[in-house]
Parts: sequence; C-alpha cells; structure tokens
Amino acid sequence: MTVNQLTTDESAETPVVTGERADLLETLAKHREFLRFTTRGLTDEQAGLRTTKSELCLGGLIKHVTAVERSWVDFILEGPSAMPDFTAMTEEDFARWAEGFRMLPGETLAGVLDAYAEEARRTEKVVAGLPDLNASRPLPKAPWFQAETEWSARRVLLHILAETSQHAGHADIIRESLDGAKTMG
Repeated sequence: MTVNQLTTDESAETPVVTGERADLLETLAKHREFLRFTTRGLTDEQAGLRTTKSELCLGGLIKHVTAVERSWVDFILEGPSAMPDFTAMTEEDFARWAEGFRMLPGETLAGVLDAYAEEARRTEKVVAGLPDLNASRPLPKAPWFQAETEWSARRVLLHILAETSQHAGHADIIRESLDGAKTMG
C-alpha cells in the first residue's frame, strides 16, 4: 500500500502499534495532555481570554494546534496540495488564519477539546496504518520552507510534536497569568 492508497476510515479499528511508531504517538499524547491540562476547570470565557501582550488564548492555542495537526496529517496523506500556498495568501486569507488562534463567538472550550481529541484519534489511525515512516513528500510553498525540500512522514510527526510542545509551554504561561495555576510545580 502506498501513502496515496491509505484511507482514514473512521469505522476501522486502530491497529496496535509498537516500536518507533508507539514511541512517537506516546510522546505526542503526553504533550497533548500537557496542553489540554492547562484548560482544566476553565469556563468558555476564561479559555478565550488573552492574559499577556500576545494575541494567544488557551482555547485559541488548542484550535491552532488542532488545525496544524490536521493539515500536516493531510500532507502525509495527500502531499503539498493539502496545504495552503502561503506565498499566494491574501490579507483576507491571513485574517481567517488568525481566527484559528482565538475563541470565536459560539465556540466552547468543550467543543475545542472534542475537536482536538478527534484529530488525535485520526492521527493515531493514520500513523498506525502508514506503510512507511520514510515516505516523503515535497513541502508546500511557504516563505519559511527551503524550496525543493521533502519531509518524511516521520519528520512531519516530529514537527507536530514540536508544535504541540511549544504551544503547551505558551499555554502554561497564559494559564499562570490567568489565575496562577501551573501545569507543573
């Protein structure tokens, strides 16, 4: 089976994973939990508050990490066409992208967390079913990527893990600024 033939049939059971895949997924799950933990006991309003000079809020960070994970898993499955061409984005496109960092009217923390959990399940199924973590794809066009560079599925998973970890740290600062609660300590 090639990466192109892989499906994400939601009714299919996730195969048992071992070795490197298990290590990657277990580490990603741990860092997802650090991020989720920063929202414990919060109201929807609190999850949408900015507590620093940054535009970031806890609910928005989780929305962003969910969207990033979704787009990179789509990249593993479909290649660069699954990602936006950042070199061609308009101001309106960037404004919509920025909304992914905020809790919008009508959004709830529970809904944001549910979407994140669903994306985690999808990622785990895709990783479990990949024929080869070395399968590579050319990166999409973006000013921050070197032209004609490819990333393997493994590299993409490491990127998702790094993104999740980085934003879990941001979330810890935001939560501590909100009410003094800490993820650790």
